[in-house]
Amino acid sequence: MSTLLRLATAGSVDDGKSTLVGRLLYDSKSVLADQLDSVERVSKDRGLERADLALLTDGLRAEREQGITIDVAYRYFATANRSFILADCPGHVQYTRNTVTGASTADAIVVLVDVRKGLLEQTSRHLAVAALLRVPHVVVVVNKIDLVDYDRASYESVECQVADAARMLGLPDVHTVPVSALSGANVVDRSDKTAWYDGPTVLELLEELPQADDPVHEFFRFPVQYVIRPQTGAAEKFRDYRGYAGQVAAGVVNRGDPVVILPSGKATTIVGIDTADGELTEAFAPQSVTLRLADDIDVARGDLIAAAGDAPEVTQDIDGTVAWLSDRPLVPGTRVVLKHTTRTVQAVVKAVGGKLNLTTADLEPAERLELNDIGHVTLRLASPIAAEQYLMARRTGAFLLIDGHDGGTLAAGMVGDALLAARAIE
Repeated sequence: MSTLLRLATAGSVDDGKSTLVGRLLYDSKSVLADQLDSVERVSKDRGLERADLALLTDGLRAEREQGITIDVAYRYFATANRSFILADCPGHVQYTRNTVTGASTADAIVVLVDVRKGLLEQTSRHLAVAALLRVPHVVVVVNKIDLVDYDRASYESVECQVADAARMLGLPDVHTVPVSALSGANVVDRSDKTAWYDGPTVLELLEELPQADDPVHEFFRFPVQYVIRPQTGAAEKFRDYRGYAGQVAAGVVNRGDPVVILPSGKATTIVGIDTADGELTEAFAPQSVTLRLADDIDVARGDLIAAAGDAPEVTQDIDGTVAWLSDRPLVPGTRVVLKHTTRTVQAVVKAVGGKLNLTTADLEPAERLELNDIGHVTLRLASPIAAEQYLMARRTGAFLLIDGHDGGTLAAGMVGDALLAARAIE
C-alpha cells in the first residue's frame, strides 16, 4: 500500500507554481483525457503554441482571466509509490492567509523560486510560515532554469540563499532542485541539460520523503466535540447512555485507561469506546469515536480528555506567535475570540511583543501587527484552556483568533515562541 503525503505549494507571483503542479499531474499521467482536451482547447483559444499546464490547477474563471491563482486549489494524484493530496496556494502577498491554510496540515511544502530573482520577501515569508507551522519537509524548487541556459552557478547562488534562510529560521530539512516547469526538466523526468545536478527530481524526492511524525506517539488528547445524552424514546439500553464524541487529536486510549477532564481537572476512567461499527478496546489518532466515562462528570463541548499522567497545564494567559491575516491592525487592547481545538473563549490582546524581520529572522520591536505580519503576542483569556507548546504538540498547541462580530479569521496562532524554539532545536 502506498503512503499518503499531504503537500502544499507556495511562492511569489509568476514563479510558476501552477505550471509546476500541472507538469507533475501531466508527466505522472494523473490527468484525464477530457481534462487535457479542455486545457489544450483553452490554450489554443489564447493563441498559445503549447498546452498551458497551469490551467490544470487554475480552475476558477477569474483566475484564468487574470492569470493568477487566488484560492487554495486542492488536487489528488498518485504514483506507484505514493498517494498525494496537493494544495496549490496563491502567491500574492495579500493571500498569505491561504498559504497558512494550505500549509497548516501539510507534511511537506514546495516553495518555488525564480532562479533569476532569487529569494524575495514573499518567499522568505512562506519559509517563515513553514518554520512556524513546523511543516516537516521543505522542498525549494529553483524554477525557470531554462531561462538562464541551465547555468549551474545561477542555481548554486540561489541554493546558498536558501541555506542561509533555512539556518536563520531553524528549518532542519530543506532540499533544493533545479527545474524548468515549462519544459519539464527535473520535475518528473531527469534532464540531461543539468548533468551537473545529481540529486533526485521533484517527484522522486516527494516519493522518498519520510512520513511526518505520527500523532499516535504523542500523549493522549481528545477534544470533546459533542455530548451524546440519553434520548427520550430511545431503546432501553440507550436511555442512560452518555458519551463524548470527537476525534483523537493525539496518542492512543484504551478501555480502562485513567484520564483527566480539562479544564476542570476531574479524574475518571475510560469504560467504553464506541463507533458506528461497534465498540473498540482502543482508539488512536486520528480516529473519530465516542468515549464513555466511569463517573458522572460534567463534561461539555470544548473540554479536553487527556492522559492522566501527562495532562497539559490549564491557563488563562497565552504567549504565542501569530500570523496576522486581517486588514485591521492588531494592537494591545484588541478584543478577539480564541478558538483552541473545540473550545472557544473570549480574549484580549495584552501586548504585542514584536514582529518578525523576514530578512534577518529576528524579532523586532513593534507596537502593532499589520496584514501578513508574523509576530509575538500576549493574550488574556476569559476562561482557561489546556494549552501546550506548539513545538511539542502541533495539534493542541495551535489556535485561531476570530473576529467576534463577523466571525472572520484574524490570525493563525501557535502557543509559545515558535521561531525561537525551532532555532534553539536546530
